[in-house]
Amino acid sequence: MTLEIITADVLTPFHHGFFTRRGGASSGVFSGLNCGSGSSDQSEIVAINRSRVAKAMGVAITELASVYQVHSADVVTVSDAPMPDTPPKADALVTATPGVALSILTADCQPVLFADPHAQVIGAAHAGWKGAQGGVLEATIDAMIALGAKRENITAVIGPSISQSAYEVGPEFLDSFLAEDPDNARFFAGGQGEKAQFDLPSYGLHKLRSAGVSAEWTRHCTYSDSDRFYSYRRTTHAGEADYGRLISCIRI
Repeated sequence: MTLEIITADVLTPFHHGFFTRRGGASSGVFSGLNCGSGSSDQSEIVAINRSRVAKAMGVAITELASVYQVHSADVVTVSDAPMPDTPPKADALVTATPGVALSILTADCQPVLFADPHAQVIGAAHAGWKGAQGGVLEATIDAMIALGAKRENITAVIGPSISQSAYEVGPEFLDSFLAEDPDNARFFAGGQGEKAQFDLPSYGLHKLRSAGVSAEWTRHCTYSDSDRFYSYRRTTHAGEADYGRLISCIRI
């Protein structure tokens, strides 16, 4: 099956894509393009999937930069390839080096790709609620600026993420966001009982725009489209043992 790659016009001319699960070699609960080496999928199959992504991005597999994601606000600046055999612990990457593809993995969290076409600086971030609240998006922008980007020239695109209708959270979750800023109430809608529904992409857009960059969301929900996307929450609700990870990439 052919790979399916979602792109955004505002990120052109940079080669980029939010890859769906279509076109991969994995089977079972991982069926499709599972690029998560941290999953229990067969490592050799994950390697095949990642090599297909690298080929689609026009880079060698050693030039497909990644990090060991830990829901932090830490950013790695990539100056050359190949990356270390053991990826550094972080949740975002930036570079001004041609020929290096930045990649991050998600399965409901926000994959965010950044670009400044004037300075030729790019970035990629993994932003779940914890990372977004902790400042990973702002930290990625700052790291791009350190490489020569200008805030007003940066565009960010949020890829397939869990949507508000599928993201029910408890009262303690809501309380943590209200403690950060009472205006964050606008990102929540009523759920069942004491539960609320959190709008993660809208929160991400707010954080990005408040940081002074242009931002948009592709408006794809990972939870509701099982044919195209992996979803941690959908897997949990289905009682499945594990789940695949989607990959998103950008290169100069």
